[in-house]
Amino acid sequence: MDDQTEKISPKHVFLHLFVIIMLYLATINFLTLAFQYINVWVPDTLSEINFYTQNQYHNTIRFALAFFIIIFPVFILTSWSLNRSYLKNPAVKDMKTRKWLIYFTLFTAALIIIGDLVRIVFVFLEGEITTRFILKAISVLFVIIVIFGYYLWDIKRTKAFKRHKQFVLAIVIIALITIIAGFFIIGSPKTERLQRLDLERVQSLSNIQWQIINYWQKKERLPEQLSDLEDEISGYTVPTDPITKEPYEYQTKGDETFELCATFDLAGQKEEIRMPRYEQSWQHGLGRICFERTIDKELYPPNSKNTNFLPIPAKSID
Repeated sequence: MDDQTEKISPKHVFLHLFVIIMLYLATINFLTLAFQYINVWVPDTLSEINFYTQNQYHNTIRFALAFFIIIFPVFILTSWSLNRSYLKNPAVKDMKTRKWLIYFTLFTAALIIIGDLVRIVFVFLEGEITTRFILKAISVLFVIIVIFGYYLWDIKRTKAFKRHKQFVLAIVIIALITIIAGFFIIGSPKTERLQRLDLERVQSLSNIQWQIINYWQKKERLPEQLSDLEDEISGYTVPTDPITKEPYEYQTKGDETFELCATFDLAGQKEEIRMPRYEQSWQHGLGRICFERTIDKELYPPNSKNTNFLPIPAKSID
């Protein structure tokens, strides 16, 4: 026993500390992913999922997924390395540092789980649908069973766990399913890039549209070309396509009607932007899409007919 005790080094202390930290981070990000998956798959009619809320869900999933993809394998490999140390040197398992960390982990996990349960019940009392409540509660209970069950058993056992492969394999499979589900929801990195490019095109077209309306209100005519909108004083420059750097297509179809066109990489199921107050939709399909707009004189009266824009007469100086 003395020989085994001498083999214990600071490396084992830091390995136990490291694996516990990885466990904390993996657990937090797993629960974050589980909750966000439920929010996406089981939408609540009380909080309609629009582009902004769905984008918020996806950003949270990306952040948690990035952590989980890195942290979980590190946690498994470090745990596997420690288990081999237990087989070779049982004294490593009996370290006081390890037991303190495990008890602290159970204590911390209990606080996290209680906090999550309180949040779930609070949201449920606010009127969230029962299905969401049940699924989130099941997610939390699953974490309780896995963490508490394993570590309570682990701290009481007297022999190294030689047949842990099935348990580890089950946890790895669950982790892989969690990661794959995330990619199904947010899409591949390539798809995400194309969606962001299409969103930038929609935002550019929206910006150009308001500049055209502003031009018409001031001059009571549509610009002949987009370059007419550029202003050296205000510093406005007409945006171009983010990839080709070519200008967007524009043509007039009447005194108050014009058309804006752009080429999109994907069908715009998510890139829908609704303009404030007027609910102007920019939903688009794949390829070259044109948006025809007609200026409503009652909504956008010319400045000459709008008393809000009449110049204030200058006061005479005596």
